[in-house]
Amino acid sequence: MLSFQTLDTDHKLAKGGRGIGRLLWLKAFESVKVESTYQGEEKTLKQRTFEFSSSGVTNHQTEDVLTSSAPTTIVHLNKFKSSYREKFYKKIDSIAERILEHCLWYFLREGRAPTITIFDEDERLNLDETFKQYMHADAVPETVAIKGKTFWLTHVKLRYKSKTIHTASFCADNRLVREEKLSGKIPGLYNEVEDGNGKFIYTCYISSSYLNETVRPERIDFDIPDKLSEQLELFDKDSDITWPDILQEIIQRVSTHLKESLAENLARSEKRVEEFVNKKSPRYRPILSYIPEEKLNVDPNISNKDLELTLHKHFASLENELIQEGHDIISTGFEGDAQQYESKLQSYLEKAEDIKKSDLAGYVAHRRVIIDLLEKVIQRQQGSKYVHESIIHKLIMPMRSDSKTVSPKGANLWLIDERLAFHDYFASDKPIKSYPIMGSEDLQRPDFCSLNFFDQPIVIAESTQLPPASIQIVEIKRPMRDDFKPGEDHDPLEKVLGYLKKIREGGVQTLSGRPIPKSPNIPGFCFVLADLTPTLIDRCGVVDLTRTADGQGYFGYNKHYQAYIEVISFDGLLKMAKERNRAFFDKLGLPAN
Repeated sequence: MLSFQTLDTDHKLAKGGRGIGRLLWLKAFESVKVESTYQGEEKTLKQRTFEFSSSGVTNHQTEDVLTSSAPTTIVHLNKFKSSYREKFYKKIDSIAERILEHCLWYFLREGRAPTITIFDEDERLNLDETFKQYMHADAVPETVAIKGKTFWLTHVKLRYKSKTIHTASFCADNRLVREEKLSGKIPGLYNEVEDGNGKFIYTCYISSSYLNETVRPERIDFDIPDKLSEQLELFDKDSDITWPDILQEIIQRVSTHLKESLAENLARSEKRVEEFVNKKSPRYRPILSYIPEEKLNVDPNISNKDLELTLHKHFASLENELIQEGHDIISTGFEGDAQQYESKLQSYLEKAEDIKKSDLAGYVAHRRVIIDLLEKVIQRQQGSKYVHESIIHKLIMPMRSDSKTVSPKGANLWLIDERLAFHDYFASDKPIKSYPIMGSEDLQRPDFCSLNFFDQPIVIAESTQLPPASIQIVEIKRPMRDDFKPGEDHDPLEKVLGYLKKIREGGVQTLSGRPIPKSPNIPGFCFVLADLTPTLIDRCGVVDLTRTADGQGYFGYNKHYQAYIEVISFDGLLKMAKERNRAFFDKLGLPAN
């Protein structure tokens, strides 16, 4: 009792007691009541009762026990604090598993744990039975020496999902002190590991007299340095152990113990990466040989999204290395060993070539994704409705944007015509007045407007006149729309020709502000993307357009507007995009669907 009332008592030091454990009761509970029946000095039974709270020991009473009974102690933990109670487990089996998980070392150590039974009204659970169900296989002991210090390892395979992570559990004075996650530190040790008996979760328990000596009083960590200080390095380093020294040796021993299970996982990991690269992202194929094997080990159950992000991080890292190597080679020049320089240069060029192959493969794979998305959005949606034209618009080019705000990679103009990918200025759903190359005050918004200029820094020609520019305008209509009639607001053909006229009248200039001669005669190319419904077919006849051989569109040249006009159905657009890119998809090994 005197020891109980003394802070930092050494009464149980021989058993690893630090004298502060009882204070942890008050961290989670408002108060504690103790009832203890013990054998007094005269070998007669006595009973001591008292309450313990932040105010100290109160209501302390001692009296003789008149009835025959055995020495017994009951500790009542009262008024569970809400911050802990709300997050605590409610079912008896969940509580049993959490207690066993925390105290598992007691069941594995020499002498084992006492009999522990959990009661909850009419339910009861013996932790010895739970322990048997918890274990996947018998524990395997091992001894290892680290810089002259002896450590005892116990390899434990637990029932799958009894815990969620693989750990190294460091113990002192027969109690768990610190856990280190092993997942991600050992190749092949993923969330799921299995042997001949099925899946399991791995834990290695480590104990040592050295850990007993270095454990902190509150028993939440060890006084073991993460690295040797400069002062320690002046002495015999072989006798000084750092935490990385211990962890490195433990990881090596665990890798050896789980070698067979890890080998199977590593094979599954390699297969997962190969299948993903071959079928989903061929762009990463050229760079796989540059990624260290240990960094390419991934959980076989990783999602496509996470695997893509992992590979992209490696790709970005390789690009950074390539830039650094390029600068080093340029700055070094031919100084020093010529043969060594040639070897470095050759290595650099090979890596650069593979990374550029990856860039090209990524671009082609991106095209495949866009084509698949287009195929989905033009289909009839739930409720027998079709998507609004703005959805298709955004797929081809972000709305209310232009060349200044969208990079070439952000526009998918190649869906319509490969030539549209090469332009000097592009505007999407922006007023004509806002074009920096125009002199017009018109506020109408074409869906797309692209202007090409031949305004090079150096022009070698006998004439000083600039070549004419070209204008491309694209109008998109909702799939299966069938209410077209005369008038710019209702006829997409009249609308694109009207846009063309307004742009020509605005006074076109180059991006550098130089006027382009004969602006009214700038060649115009007008595209209308819409399904060939009866009213649209009728409007195509009005402007004397010719139906294409495959029946998927109309085309023609309007002399009055001096413009080439092409009407493309969504099925035709999809068909042409697939045909133009099929050879690239086949070369990359992309699946048909």
